[in-house]
Amino acid sequence: MPINFKENKMSALNSLKLVTSKKHQTVAPIVHRRNKLCAKLHEQLELCEAQQAGKTYAPTRLKTFVNKQTGERITAETIKRVKEWFWIGDTGKINLAVKYGAKTLTLNKKTKANAIELNSGEELINTLKSLKVAVLNGDLDEAISEVSEATRIAFIK
Repeated sequence: MPINFKENKMSALNSLKLVTSKKHQTVAPIVHRRNKLCAKLHEQLELCEAQQAGKTYAPTRLKTFVNKQTGERITAETIKRVKEWFWIGDTGKINLAVKYGAKTLTLNKKTKANAIELNSGEELINTLKSLKVAVLNGDLDEAISEVSEATRIAFIK
């Protein structure tokens, strides 16, 4: 019986396309930044959709802390705070700023525009969806790099 098993195993391997490959451990920094911004845009989208439906958006995350009495490490699920990137402006229209970390991205270098003016909540949701696509296509790479570089320089002493 062991001989048949060995023959079946070899025939199964022979029917597959075998290649030599190596998994890359890191992604390019700009791709990592795009994915990070895209995840934050998704959170804003979820927040807008929840507000439009009259619900609250409360994503959770795992937080690890040390119990002071016992010294034991405990992991608990806590609610993650999501700050809104949009507000009602002086004209009564919705303004949307795109943030990377704590910094607001400059959306147009010539006019130094840092917000998008919108008329309705539905337009806000559609704009967030199109911004996600723009980020994944690399349209905001330059603005992300500027903010990232400024943050990196701030840490150098």
